[in-house]
Amino acid sequence: MSNTKHLFNLKFAAKDLQRNSKKCDKEEKVEKAKVKKAIQKGNMEVARIHAENAIRQKNQSVNFLRMSARISALMDKFEHQFETLDVQTAQMEDTMSSTTTLTTPQNQVESLLHEMADEAGLDLNMELPQGQTGSVGTSVASAEQDELSQRLAKLRDQM
Repeated sequence: MSNTKHLFNLKFAAKDLQRNSKKCDKEEKVEKAKVKKAIQKGNMEVARIHAENAIRQKNQSVNFLRMSARISALMDKFEHQFETLDVQTAQMEDTMSSTTTLTTPQNQVESLLHEMADEAGLDLNMELPQGQTGSVGTSVASAEQDELSQRLAKLRDQM
């Protein structure tokens, strides 16, 4: 389900709970009126039943309002999380679009390897194996990158 669908459902549920609370308030007033009539007629047993019903309706009304407030708080939290997610997604998309995939220059890699070997006090030629698999993988990646760069240049020329 989409974010807007979830928010719609939460808002609908909160409104429904508020409607139920108002309905209980009305029922409470009706029951209080019945209590008054029963007392006027001297029928205390019936008055007691209506009084219990009035109190039950009042409690139910309060509970509906509580649940509505919880759903409203949940809805606010939900909206905030999706706003945060939208911002994060936009930042990620901007970052990804602004960075171009370029191969790492091999001379810089070699230079860094020598520098780190010197700091570690190692002789690079003796301690580090001549990575044939690395250079084959790099040459394949370079070939693929060259092809992609050429395709990108052709697309730019067409625009």
